[in-house]
Formats: sequence, structure tokens, C-alpha cells
Amino acid sequence: MDGCLEASLSPLSIPEYVLGCSGRRMPLLGFGTAASPPVGSQLTKTAILQAIELGYRHFDTASLYRTEQPLGEAILEAIAVGLIKSRDELFITSKLWCSDAHGELVLPALQRSLKNLRLEYLDLYLIHWPVSSKPGIYEFPIKQEDFLAMDFKAVWKAMEDCQRLGLTKSIGVSNFSCKKLGDILAFAKIPPAVNQVELNPLWQQKKLREFCKANGILLTAYAPLGAQGTIWGSNRVLECELLKEIAKQKGKTVAQICLRWAYEQGISILVKSFNKDRMKSNLEIFNWSLSQEDVKKINDIPQSRLCSGQDYISKYGPFNTTQELWDGEI
Repeated sequence: MDGCLEASLSPLSIPEYVLGCSGRRMPLLGFGTAASPPVGSQLTKTAILQAIELGYRHFDTASLYRTEQPLGEAILEAIAVGLIKSRDELFITSKLWCSDAHGELVLPALQRSLKNLRLEYLDLYLIHWPVSSKPGIYEFPIKQEDFLAMDFKAVWKAMEDCQRLGLTKSIGVSNFSCKKLGDILAFAKIPPAVNQVELNPLWQQKKLREFCKANGILLTAYAPLGAQGTIWGSNRVLECELLKEIAKQKGKTVAQICLRWAYEQGISILVKSFNKDRMKSNLEIFNWSLSQEDVKKINDIPQSRLCSGQDYISKYGPFNTTQELWDGEI
């Protein structure tokens, strides 16, 4: 079954997308838990509880972020205080780190994530980056000499096994180019449901969007506002003069313009703010629309990638340059 947008809205008015292969309903606006630099577990847990209270139901974590545990604690507390009736009301995504991206280590890594989250299953499990590293070493940045070429066939087969076992309802990838997605699709018995990548009005990924649409893969945007405040992010999206002009005309924030634009392109979005007012504002994008003229102006913005992936480049390989990492999509 190909994925499709649901015409009806959930009770909390966040539209959902039915993922191919699994039929899972994924809220198209999710709450990201990555913080760079990291914040404390208690702050993360409090923010997640506030997000659940406001209506967020899709939460994105990863073993790298060290936010699985506070997310798990927040879910238990949300059930205990009656914010939700059960875990089944939520859509939880986590990711396989590079040092676990080896065929025989995928299942144990997922089981560790489930233990941290205190869950019986994930809704979505993603390969975090298209590269492996020396097993047993959990650090970021990864030492250049520790990178290894990923055995895509072995790792993807293990991901498929995790879905067949019911430990994750869907599987996908993150930071994959058209070429690398094509490599997976060439042998996959269960195709990737999602590709999570940097995507915003200043890096629109038009080629990748077309490829994913043609192959029934949902694109999910991280850094939809440019990841301002993170080590690698920038304020260039929120400070873009054109976006500020459109926001002023519409009586919206620049953030809302960016999120609405992505939603109208058929992209799912991850937002990350631990500020309650901004969390609420980020949800208020579904009862209005951009004009065709606005969309055309946004689509004509000059493009450049923000997340270069430089941390995954090594003189020892497998990727010696960012050109190789992104297969020229830069």
C-alpha cells in the first residue's frame, strides 16, 4: 500500500499520513528531542509533557541524543496523570547509531532503545546516517579512523527483521541521498517508509522530494527553521527578508510560514522548542494557507545546505568529501 495523506484531521487537528507497508498513522507535525548542546533529562522530560498537553503526539528521538530515557519517563507520567490513555496514542521514532549499523548489532540496538524508552515497540526506526563506525564506541564526533563503509544489505535486512518481529512498526532512513535510497530500494523487501533530512525554504531538496514521491517514501524535515541555537545551525532561515515580508503580510511568525510551506509541499515536519509559547505557535499552522504567489516566491529562494555532514567525512573513507556523502546533492 502506498502512503497517503488523510483528508480528515485527528481530534487534535494535526493531519496524519498513512505510511506504506505498515499502515501506521503518522502525525505530520512532530516534536524533536535533539538538543545541541545537550540539556538535562529533567528539562527534556518537562518539555515533552508540556508538548503532550498542547497536543503533540509524534516524538522523535535517537540513541545519540540521550533523550530516550526522559521521553520514556514522560510517556509513563503522561499516562499516569491522564494526558493520554495509552502509549498507542503516540507515534515514537528512534534511530540506529553508526556504531550499531552492522547487521548483527541492529536488533540489540533497537532492544536497548526500547528498554531506555520502556516501550514494547517503536512506530518508526531509522538508520541515522548512511555510514557505519567501529562497534562498541558511542561518541560524537566519531574519530576519522573509526568510520567504516556500511554493509547496506546486511543492515537493511536486519531492519526488516525488526519490523517483522513487531519491535518497530515501520523502518526508514535519515540523511540518505537519491542514490543511496536507490541502492536500498534495489534489494529491499520492505522499502523505507521515511527519509528524514534537513529541509527548509533555504534548502528545499527538490530533487530528493521528487525521488521520494515517485517511490512512495515520506520525507521528514529536520531543521525546518534552520536549527538556530544549535552548534551547527544558523539564524539565516528565520532572518530571511523574503520570509519576514510574507510573515508580516499574513500576520504570522516566520517560523509559521516555514512550517506551513513544508506542510503544503507534502512533507512531515519535526519542530524542536522547549519554550511553551513557541511550541503552541508551531502547532497553529493548519487552519490557513499560503497564496500561490507566496509559494512561488519561496520556491525561488537561492538554495544552500546548512548541515554539510562534515562530521561524517574522513580521509580514511568511506566518504572523503561532502560530495561523496551527498552524491553531489549539495
